[in-house]
Amino acid sequence: MNPADALRETLLRELADGTWRPGDRLPTERELAERHGLGRTAVRRVLQGLKEQGLITQTVGSGTYASDGAAQRLHARRRAEAAVVSPAELMAARLALEPAIVELVVAHATAADFARMDDCLRRAEAATSVEAFERWDGALHEAIAEAAHNGFVTGVFRLMNEARSQGEWGALKRRSLTPERRRAYQREHRALVEALRRRDAQRARALCVEHLRHVRANLLEG
Repeated sequence: MNPADALRETLLRELADGTWRPGDRLPTERELAERHGLGRTAVRRVLQGLKEQGLITQTVGSGTYASDGAAQRLHARRRAEAAVVSPAELMAARLALEPAIVELVVAHATAADFARMDDCLRRAEAATSVEAFERWDGALHEAIAEAAHNGFVTGVFRLMNEARSQGEWGALKRRSLTPERRRAYQREHRALVEALRRRDAQRARALCVEHLRHVRANLLEG
């Protein structure tokens, strides 16, 4: 990703997650340029794009400010984008992305991160419905992503979880999730978290790929 795209994604994430609330003043063009290794012209183009989307306002001599409703517009856009992602596309993205962040998780995960993963494991195993199990399954994968402590990674995984909440994915999951498969997923989840806890990147990556291929086969191949 080039620096201008990285700046755009950072600002979109910060507007979506409430780092910048309506009326908050964003850093100056000079500060953004220095922080992201960009020229002022490139920064200005990024800000102009956000302004055209109604996400920020600019006042000459005053600065750049987060617009009212920016977070809501961004969340609505993400939901719309997620709604057109097919289960096959989602699984392809997960297989490309989830194993790729293992080294970041191994390097940066904290005790609090592992406590959150353990809580997701327990809640998924105690779930009494497919919907509850799927919710905590998604929460586990999101917790693992957030343990990378990388804002861009977190944003991507939240979008993938939004795609998982769409009807087509849920219908496939309900049809494919037999009690035996659920128990297998639970074993795979626990093995993956344990490998991450031991900081064994090679094993964690292999387990992640194996689990996702298992899920893909059950969902898409019957």
